[in-house]
Amino acid sequence: MSLGTSRLDQALAADANALNQLKAQARDKTPEAIRATAKQFESLFMRELIKSMREATLKSGLLDSPGGDLGADLLDQQFAVQMSGQAGGLSDLIAAQLARQMGVALPGSSTATAPDQAAAAPVNSRLQRASSLAAYQTNTAAAAPSQSRFVAQHSAAAERVAQQTGIPASYLIGQAGHETGWGRHEIKGPDGAPSHNLFGIKADAGWRGAVAEVTTTEYVGGQATKTRAKFRAYDSYEASLHDYARLITGAPRYRQVAQQTASPQAFASSLQQAGYASDPAYAAKLSRAIETTQHLQQELQGRRQVLAQAL
Repeated sequence: MSLGTSRLDQALAADANALNQLKAQARDKTPEAIRATAKQFESLFMRELIKSMREATLKSGLLDSPGGDLGADLLDQQFAVQMSGQAGGLSDLIAAQLARQMGVALPGSSTATAPDQAAAAPVNSRLQRASSLAAYQTNTAAAAPSQSRFVAQHSAAAERVAQQTGIPASYLIGQAGHETGWGRHEIKGPDGAPSHNLFGIKADAGWRGAVAEVTTTEYVGGQATKTRAKFRAYDSYEASLHDYARLITGAPRYRQVAQQTASPQAFASSLQQAGYASDPAYAAKLSRAIETTQHLQQELQGRRQVLAQAL
């Protein structure tokens, strides 16, 4: 039985269809089959938990590849197996419930007396926390993967710039997300190399750095018009964040913008009034992008907190 269970442990880590084999074993109503079944259900739960956290917080979009994703998924599966079946864990509670339903006595388990219920309190508490995580993930509106990756990718650099300039990180990331289509439409040079320009800042006569010339859309008299324009190019995304912050806090025309951080709407409206963009709907679009960023930041923080409680 132990050899078969071990093989099922590994099979279930890679193939949820192995649950059919567990169901066949569970029909024997043996304590071993019940405990093995409970462990596999906990393993499935842990696998989805780890996968969800990896996608929400760790994927940057820079080095992602099908091969890398497969390797990470296999590693997550093995972590899930190793983390499951611990004494006092979720699988113990699942096994006890299955045993009661089947009328099987599990060696080492107890009946529902008052002292036993007190002893089971840590397990029940862990199950409640795990249920809270499942409910949190179910009830939280899922954002586009590109948006989640973009926010996770630039959060650290944006926080550093925010501490130096007072412009909230969510405002910086939200505007960068709006300008680049959440990283999907970044300005690139003629050789296809990224310009790292997150804000669509043009290369004026005073710019001494590298440039990237592309076709862009400008609004003239309320009408969208295609035109060629030169944009600044940077060595890194953080350099772009710093340059944007210097522009907003240092240029006379944007002097009032940096003071309008009480709400995304106030900041966006002030930026449009200062002439940052020619799109007549820019303020509305930007405020929505900032609010999306704030929602994603809260969601990521909430996932971390619930995970810390569940583990």
